[in-house]
Amino acid sequence: MFQAFWKFLPMFDRVLVERLAAETVTKGGIMIPEKSQAKVLQATVVAVGPGSTNKDGKVTPVCVKVGDKVMLPEYGGTKVVLDDKDYFLFRDGDILGKYVE
Repeated sequence: MFQAFWKFLPMFDRVLVERLAAETVTKGGIMIPEKSQAKVLQATVVAVGPGSTNKDGKVTPVCVKVGDKVMLPEYGGTKVVLDDKDYFLFRDGDILGKYVE
């Protein structure tokens, strides 16, 4: 699964995420048409860059790590296709939050 990420490493404060799958069936068992499925704002972090450099030349690390579950903004991100699978690249500061267990 993570073999594709050996070929791609995000730069600076970028974070590569995989969106969770959209709900296709309601709890009652009714199929939801593709047009009516809500955009999924939850994702799993699959790769992170080293961080951004501040004015003093020191690296500020990224706030998330691989495996974290995060909430994304409704719009934004850059689509990246690796091994025929869609991923999205966001800046660390664009990620809205992290789910904590």
